[in-house]
Amino acid sequence: MKFKTLILLIVLTAMSCGPKKGIVTKKKTTKPQKTVVVKDKSAKKQNEDVKEEPIVKDKGARNSVEVYLDRYSEIAKDNMRNHKIPASITLAQGVLESGVGKGRLAVKANNHFGIKCHGWKGAKIYHDDDRSQECFRKYKKVEMSYDDHSKFLTGRKRYASLFKLKPDDYKGWAKGLRAAGYATDRKYPQKLISLIERYQLYKYDAEVLGASKSKKKRKSTTIIEGRKKKEVFKKHIVSQGDTLYSLSRKYNTTVDAIKSQNNLKSNDLKVGQQLIIPN
Repeated sequence: MKFKTLILLIVLTAMSCGPKKGIVTKKKTTKPQKTVVVKDKSAKKQNEDVKEEPIVKDKGARNSVEVYLDRYSEIAKDNMRNHKIPASITLAQGVLESGVGKGRLAVKANNHFGIKCHGWKGAKIYHDDDRSQECFRKYKKVEMSYDDHSKFLTGRKRYASLFKLKPDDYKGWAKGLRAAGYATDRKYPQKLISLIERYQLYKYDAEVLGASKSKKKRKSTTIIEGRKKKEVFKKHIVSQGDTLYSLSRKYNTTVDAIKSQNNLKSNDLKVGQQLIIPN
């Protein structure tokens, strides 16, 4: 009995010491996280809105005097052809008197030459000059100021000696204007001469004089026989804002030619007036 019991214990002991199947615990494998890229739609939209401007090469900024000359040099040259006043003098006075077109008289009254009323029957403006609140002429357009400047100089005897000077004698004109009483500033001639020489305004005089000389050379002495061509004239009905100068530019003629053709004694025009424009 004891023997059986002993054998049973040995068998049980042997069974308990046998190999046991181990429990394998699998480690959880972590899946690689996906990187989510969130697109900033607002940034994209902003980039689409901002466009690069093309690079523009800077050719050099033009100063206010040069801009003024570009705008009014042709008018000054045309007045030189019609009234024998050097374009250089007209432009230098315009620059100086108008403050390069930015002075009060120029802005408010289109008066580029500081011409006072002196019996003026048109619109007026009052401005402090040598005395308080002096009367100055007021124009509808700057072109009218240039035209009136020419009439002012040609219509007064005190400036008559200036027209005896050579047409390109800007120094003589500058000194003569001061001597005749155009300005009270003692340095007025030097200021005009300085502007003319600094910006080479004498080149505009040369252009006018050169063009007139070339026209004389082109005159032919050859007589062509045959029937004469009839001169063709254009008719123009004056509308609001028309001036003799603007019409001369439009039809490629001169103010004097229009006045002569229509027997006009002044530069005043009336709306509805019919003019004959010469070739």
